[in-house]
This record gives sequence, structure tokens and C-alpha cells, in this order.
Amino acid sequence: MDKFDRLEKEIRDAGQYAKQQQRLIHRYLKDDGSVLTETDLAVTDHIIKALRDIFVSDFNIVTEEIDLKEFNPDSKYTFVLDPIDGTDSYSQGFPAWCIALGILDRSRKPVGAMICAPRFGIGTEELFIRTDPESEDVFVNGKKFTPYCGKDEVKELMIGSNTIREADLSCYTGKIRSYGSSIIHLLAPAIYSNIGGGINPCCYAWDLAASHAVLLKTGMDACYLDGTEFIYDDSFLLGRNKYRMPLAVGTRKGREELMNLIKPR
Repeated sequence: MDKFDRLEKEIRDAGQYAKQQQRLIHRYLKDDGSVLTETDLAVTDHIIKALRDIFVSDFNIVTEEIDLKEFNPDSKYTFVLDPIDGTDSYSQGFPAWCIALGILDRSRKPVGAMICAPRFGIGTEELFIRTDPESEDVFVNGKKFTPYCGKDEVKELMIGSNTIREADLSCYTGKIRSYGSSIIHLLAPAIYSNIGGGINPCCYAWDLAASHAVLLKTGMDACYLDGTEFIYDDSFLLGRNKYRMPLAVGTRKGREELMNLIKPR
């Protein structure tokens, strides 16, 4: 069993734990008004321990609930963890939440991901997505995924809960959907047959990195809504700040269509 096989097992175990705990949890509000549960902290501890046991050294960890402060720019990988993405949904019993671990290389390019959504899927009540840093393949529930064709025209759009505050959608005439998890919103154009793109509101590195790796390996990307390139700079990744403007998500032509129709507020 290689290192990433071991890591998959730990994330699957954490996902089953979070699923079992969902009906039992209590929600708390953090200083910024966002929701925190005991499960967020337990999953964070479990996965950080697993990363240290499996990879030992030569990696960084950036995670939502704990600022570990140490960062070596020369490390081979940076793991970006959201222990429960969609905590508000999770705390209310909704199915749209996941554990998301993104992997950046030394240049801070998203090159890998493991995403575990135990109550959300594609025609099933489970979704596990894996793509390893040294591979271009994406696996969905253990099977190699073949990207959909025909995504240049965005007939269905995925948005986040704050998108309508940050972008003017009035000129977009297609269907609009939202589930309550940034990672799932960003994944949707890649893994669901008819969702062509997305407009994701300003959020943090852990809300994006895992899905971004999947987008890049399925012929898609994310850029700022004004067309400028999105990068994992120090302010975003190490400063733990939100990115500055909503992102357009999809194929190159799909993003161009969205940027022509939708403007930041």
C-alpha cells in the first residue's frame, strides 16, 4: 500500500466518522459568524496525525481550524485541508458536505486531491474523488473518470451561497443551482453531466484547492471574474485571507461566456 493509498483509507475513515456523528453534533459560531462543530476539530486532528505518520516530513499543512504557522516553501507538497466543507449544511443535517484535502506542489499548483462526501454522490449516497500528484487521472468512487464533452456552453450554472451578493447574475438565463458546500459547487461542472460552469464567491484556500486540482485535470480551470489569473499567493494561502473577487469556473470558452454575462458587484 503506497502513501496515497494509506491516506485514502484515513480520509474514508474520517468520512464515516463524520457521517455517524452528524445527527449528534452541536453547532457553535466562530468569531466571524461561521459555523463550527466538534466534528471539524476531530477530523482535523485525525487527518493531521495521518499526514505526519504517512509523510513524516517535507510537507506543509494549511487547514481551516488550526493555524500551524510553520511553512517551508521548498517542501514537496502543501496539503490544504477543510475538515468539513459545508459545516452549516452538516450542522443542519443536510447531505451536501465533504472532507476535502487538496495537494499543491512547490509552485503552488493544485496537483492532487481527496474528497470524501459520504452522503452526497452521482446517483449514489457516497462520493469519493481521488487524483494523485504524479497522475493526470481522476477516480470517482474507485473508477477512472472520463470528462464530459460539450461543456463550452454553460446551460446550467453552480453558485455559492454568497454569489448573488458578489456578482450580478441578471443577464444569465440558464438554470442556477446551489447546494451548500464550496468544494461540491466547484466540483460540479467537472463531474455532473449538465452543469457547465460556476461562479464561486470569495472564500479561502481550503474551500477551493481540492476541487481546483480536479478541474485542472478535467479540462477546466478557475479565474477571476474580470479575467485575471488566479494564483495561490502568500496573502491567500499563508495569510489565510479570502481571494479578492468571485471566480468563473469552467472550460476556457465557458469562462469567457460567463465573464461576458456576469460582472462582479
